Amino acid sequence: MDAIRTLEGDFTGGDGRYALVVGRWNSFVVEHLLDGAVDTLRRHGVSDKQMTIIRVPGAFEIPLVCEKAAASGDYDAIIALGAVIRGGTPHFEHVAGECTKGIAQVSLQHGLPVAFGVLTVDSIEQAIERSGTKAGNKGAEAASSALEMVSLLKQL
Repeated sequence: MDAIRTLEGDFTGGDGRYALVVGRWNSFVVEHLLDGAVDTLRRHGVSDKQMTIIRVPGAFEIPLVCEKAAASGDYDAIIALGAVIRGGTPHFEHVAGECTKGIAQVSLQHGLPVAFGVLTVDSIEQAIERSGTKAGNKGAEAASSALEMVSLLKQL
């Protein structure tokens, strides 16, 4: 019997080009996500010349800029970084939901990895935990996902 063929990415996407789309809103958290993402890319052989940081006002604007970056053909993966923190109004649901849907749509429409490093949390404490303290750094995790997906897509 023949062996089952298995494809799996690894972290050898260091020859790729990466756009990091970064929301400025809640920057006290998001800058730590960016630091984690850049550090992870560098540790896996991505040079600064292979990275482009694109700043947007907030999470709601991330999908549009991801769309433009994907359509440019200049990138092998996009890493979306931001933070939406729940408040006392329905604003959280609208922003978080549209950001999530928009990012997924860009990825599928362009066949390009768009790593989701946007925190959607209930409190500032949760945001801080996920940006480099107790719960790790979700920016670093998004960068790892992007590296792995670039490697995997090259095999398909």
